[in-house]
Amino acid sequence: MTEKHLITAASCKLSARLFNLLAIASTLLAALMFSLGLMIGDKKLAFLPMAMSLPPVMIWLAASIFVYASIAHHPDLTVRHYNKWAGYRYYAVVGTLTVFSNDLAHLPTGWLGVWGLFILTLVPWASWDIWKAGREPWRDIEFEKEVHG
Repeated sequence: MTEKHLITAASCKLSARLFNLLAIASTLLAALMFSLGLMIGDKKLAFLPMAMSLPPVMIWLAASIFVYASIAHHPDLTVRHYNKWAGYRYYAVVGTLTVFSNDLAHLPTGWLGVWGLFILTLVPWASWDIWKAGREPWRDIEFEKEVHG
């Protein structure tokens, strides 16, 4: 027996934008926490900005795997395309900065430079993808799903 399911155009558009939206939100939240840590910390608490800023990045890194996987087999190939490139971009930026951040932090800009690079690399590019996804001609998708039981 089969059941008909409908995925609306609005749902497709949201799915195409979701990974990028959450990546931007977690990045900006982490940067905000870093800034807050800089304001309230002193020389004795030099670790505070990093200790405050890493949890949003780590939580989103773990949660992003589930978001990515949930969209990876979407019936609309355009949604899959946006999800795939959002994942590639985020994991590449986070992975690269994980490897090089300690070395970059020794430059005159310090950890502010690392966070600036993170934001300047990820946010405009992801925002561009969100904008592009909003201009796609989304359509409703109807498909049949096998029901067991």
